[in-house]
Amino acid sequence: MPRFVALYHDCPDDRPRPSHWDFMLEADGVLRTWALERAPDSAADQIAEQLPDHRIAYLDYEGPVSGDRGEVTRWDAGEYRWLTNEPATVVIDVVGRRLRGVVTLTCASAQLQRWRFSLVPASR
Repeated sequence: MPRFVALYHDCPDDRPRPSHWDFMLEADGVLRTWALERAPDSAADQIAEQLPDHRIAYLDYEGPVSGDRGEVTRWDAGEYRWLTNEPATVVIDVVGRRLRGVVTLTCASAQLQRWRFSLVPASR
């Protein structure tokens, strides 16, 4: 099964993007990545900004980010299963240490940069 990781990205104060969570999905040899303002475990929907694909190495990485862009800490990791994988809609079933349930990412802009992130937690 493909893997996912959620990293807390602590950014320096002088960077244009404030600290955030990076939600990353292993796909086709890269990590599809979205920046979230809040931890991805909230049942409330939130805006997700799609970022350029990241290197697979981030699945297992914690530490400083090149270019003085701060530091990342693993918040959660696990595996997922595709339910829908279309250009403007991603639906996955995630099984991590913290995240368990169905994550839906729905494109909210024509440029495919602004998305809506929602989680329906699995009943435990």
